[in-house]
Amino acid sequence: MRAAVLEEHGEPLSIEDVDAPEPAPDGAVVELEACGVCRSDWHGWQGDWGWLGLETQPGQILGHEPAGHVVAVGDDVETVAEGDHVAVPFNLGDGTCPRCQRGHSNICENVMPLGFVEQAQGAFAEQVHVPVADHNLVTLPDGVSSVDMAGLGCRFMTSFHALAHRADVDAGDWVSVHGCGGVGLSAVHIADALGANVVAVDLKDEKLEKAKSLGAVETINAEDTEDVPGEVQSITNGGAHVSMDALGIATTSQNSVSSLDARGQHIQVGLTTQDEQGVIPLPSDAMVMQEIEFIGSLGMPPTRYDEIFRMVSTGKLEPENVVSETIGLEDVSDKLESMTDFETEGIPVIDTFN
Repeated sequence: MRAAVLEEHGEPLSIEDVDAPEPAPDGAVVELEACGVCRSDWHGWQGDWGWLGLETQPGQILGHEPAGHVVAVGDDVETVAEGDHVAVPFNLGDGTCPRCQRGHSNICENVMPLGFVEQAQGAFAEQVHVPVADHNLVTLPDGVSSVDMAGLGCRFMTSFHALAHRADVDAGDWVSVHGCGGVGLSAVHIADALGANVVAVDLKDEKLEKAKSLGAVETINAEDTEDVPGEVQSITNGGAHVSMDALGIATTSQNSVSSLDARGQHIQVGLTTQDEQGVIPLPSDAMVMQEIEFIGSLGMPPTRYDEIFRMVSTGKLEPENVVSETIGLEDVSDKLESMTDFETEGIPVIDTFN
C-alpha cells in the first residue's frame, strides 16, 4: 500500500509502497477514505514532544484523524465487523486499565497515540491497523461522509470534550478561543452550539472571518491589538467565563488566562513546541486571587461520541463546516510546511490515497 513515511524531521515525507497491515487478534484494519492533516502531525513532523516521550522516529507513518471502512478483523474481535463505517480516535486505549474502566480511556495508562509511536503506525496511508478494535473504533452514523467526519479523530472531538465535559459552559456564557486553527475553529462552532457567546482571537483576518461564519459574535486580531486580554474583558464586560488556548504557545496561553473573569476556567488544549518544551509561565498570584481554574484536556473517550452524533443528527453541530479542503496523499508535505507559518485554515483532509 502507499504511505507517507517520515524520513527526517522537517523534511518532505517519502511516498512509499509499504506492507499492508494484518489485523492482530484484537485488532482491525481500516481502508481509509479520509484523514485530516492536523497541527499535531506538524509537531510530529518537526520532532517535538521529546519531553513527553513522543518524539517521532524515522520510519513512522504519521496521521491520526482517519475515517473509512473496516476490511479485516482479528479472531478475538466481537463487536466490529467488516464493512463497518468508522472513525478512529487518536488516543488509542487498551480498554482494561483503571482509567479506561472508569470511562477515561482518552488518558489510558497504556495509551498509544496513533501516528506517533512505532506500535501505532498512522493513517497517512491506504490502510491503518487499529488495536483493541472493539474499544477504539467508533461506528459512524448512517449517511455521513468520511471526509466530513475526519476531524472526529482529533480536533473536533478534542474541542467537544474540552467544552462539553471538562469546562462548565452554560448558555449565555462568554467563551474566548485563542488560536483559530482546526481545534480553535471547532471550539468556536461547538461553544456556539452549546449556547455560549464566543470571542475568537487570531492573527489572520481570514481565520477570524471563518470563525464568524461558525458562530463567533466578536473577533480580535491579535496582531492589531496591543492588549488582547484587555480587549476580551472589554467585550465581555469583565472577562470570559471560559477561555481556551487552542494553539499551545506562551502568548496564547497567557492571554487566555488573563482574559478570564474571576472564577473563570482556562482550558489548555494546545500542546507546546520546542520554544516552550512543555513549560509556560503563568500569572499564578492573579490566578489564586481570582480563583481561576487551569484545566488540561486531551482527546475524548470513544464511549461519548454518541453525544456529538446526536447533535449532528439535529443540525446543531456540522463538523463538515470546519473542513477547509481535500488533498491527495502526495500533498501532505506541502500542507505540513504551510502550518509552520499558520497558513492553513480549518481542517485539510486527504481523500485520495492511491
